[in-house]
Amino acid sequence: MDRRHLSSTFVLLLFISFFSEVNPASFKIVNKCRHTIWPGFLSGANTAHLTTTGFVLKPGKSRTVTIPKSWSGRLWGRTLCGVDSSRKFVCQSGDCGSGQIECSGNGSKPPATLAEFTLNGAGGLDFYDVSLVDGYNLPMLIVVKGGKGGNCSATGCLLDLNGACPSELRVARQNGGGGVGCRSACEAFGDPEYCCSGAFGTPNVCRPSRYSLFFKHACPRAYSYAYDDTTSTYTCAGADYVIMFCPPPYTSQKVFGARKDGALLPLVNKSMIYISSLHANGASLSGK
Repeated sequence: MDRRHLSSTFVLLLFISFFSEVNPASFKIVNKCRHTIWPGFLSGANTAHLTTTGFVLKPGKSRTVTIPKSWSGRLWGRTLCGVDSSRKFVCQSGDCGSGQIECSGNGSKPPATLAEFTLNGAGGLDFYDVSLVDGYNLPMLIVVKGGKGGNCSATGCLLDLNGACPSELRVARQNGGGGVGCRSACEAFGDPEYCCSGAFGTPNVCRPSRYSLFFKHACPRAYSYAYDDTTSTYTCAGADYVIMFCPPPYTSQKVFGARKDGALLPLVNKSMIYISSLHANGASLSGK
């Protein structure tokens, strides 16, 4: 092979490598709820900003957002939104406090179900999870499209926990009605034991509580407290993602797949399907 051929081959490989590294991902946001939601985005520090940080999504509709390849951040759903007497846009759950549909760099006010992503992280892998560490407001599912490496499994919380939420964690809808969110024990009580802070700031000391176990039993793949990494963090590479709000309660293991590390974790813990009736009146979990 002559030198010119080697040179042209090197340039071609460099060209392919360059564009594969900067190729963006896509997030398809789908609303399967029976009501309108307002998804919000928050980009992490030192990461690229998105073309949108919040928008309206009516029932049955979807919107695809292009995500820079090395982006990190979170997204969530806002509910029961509208304009108040001062003409500011506000939501009863997941509000980001910007006063507008766009969140413009503001995060969600807890409680809110969060989808968290770090794209093209260590080893070129995407890291993603659904977190209930800041509480819960909507069922959510992440499904991977394409991709390779890692486990590339679906994760999320498929159950509606607002009706089942313990009374001491429940956030009620304004002007009466049912719950619109379920707070974490950290937010509700501020106790370092629940917040994994202070003397409880290490994984060896901060352990699951009766409150985090309420979330974990209902949604085995979701983060339930700060150090719930082993069964809650997922990885993939070169993938696109579907983030679905209020997903139907799929149970097919063929659809969701087992983690490739051998941990067979259903998205719905069938032994906990009864929780809505058990806690229909906001049954308390207080008392040790």
